[in-house]
Amino acid sequence: MSLPARRLPAPPGRFAVIADIHGNADALEAVLAEIDREGLRFIVNLGDHLSGPMDPAGVAAQLMARPGMVCIRGNHDRYLLEDPLEQMSATDRVSREALGAAEMGWLRALPVTAWLGEDVYLCHARPAVDDEYLMEVIDGEGVARRAADDVAADLEGVDAALVLCGHSHLQGALEVGGRLVVNPGSVGCPAYTDAEPAPHAVENGSPDAKWAVVARGRAGWEAEFRATPYDTTRMVAMARAYGRDDWARAVETGWIRG
Repeated sequence: MSLPARRLPAPPGRFAVIADIHGNADALEAVLAEIDREGLRFIVNLGDHLSGPMDPAGVAAQLMARPGMVCIRGNHDRYLLEDPLEQMSATDRVSREALGAAEMGWLRALPVTAWLGEDVYLCHARPAVDDEYLMEVIDGEGVARRAADDVAADLEGVDAALVLCGHSHLQGALEVGGRLVVNPGSVGCPAYTDAEPAPHAVENGSPDAKWAVVARGRAGWEAEFRATPYDTTRMVAMARAYGRDDWARAVETGWIRG
């Protein structure tokens, strides 16, 4: 089972994939500049765009200025749209209060999942849910690679050669059931802690903005993973100004635990 998907035209044979910007406007700017330098004209963006105690409005301005970019929603995008302000997490509340009607309207118009042509499928996390890891499983206080059979079970009915997902903020690719599953990593949030489905931390150990390039080769789709350095100073200062030293540490270092 999968969430309702929007049908879009087939992509080119080589394109950029980004995800999990989380309000980090400067990381996004650096990644988009590198994508432009490489001459990649088509970009897929897998959600969680604006939720982060930094510059969500700046992220929205950049994304809304690129109408050709294919964007879908993530779980935090859903929280911004559906949760009452008084029930939001501190992070989502900061972002919601920074956004106006135009930004919220743009977010509301995004699909939850999408097909590009007949063989490329986009989801933020799993096809049926937007807040559970597809390729990872909780292992103690961290995450580990999920069994291929379990991934295949979640992809049942998704007859795609290439599945693009985000949510875990971890770059990776997995061949499963005749499909290539690719997570480009996180543009703007290299480390975080979460209480669900059990307490755990994700830490990339680097502040670089992560993304990927996918290309159709002779043997099928292939993925190239990228890490773009950028000046984190402004984003770190904004996180601290919102009282979020945890986010500041994550963005500055790629680590969140002391």
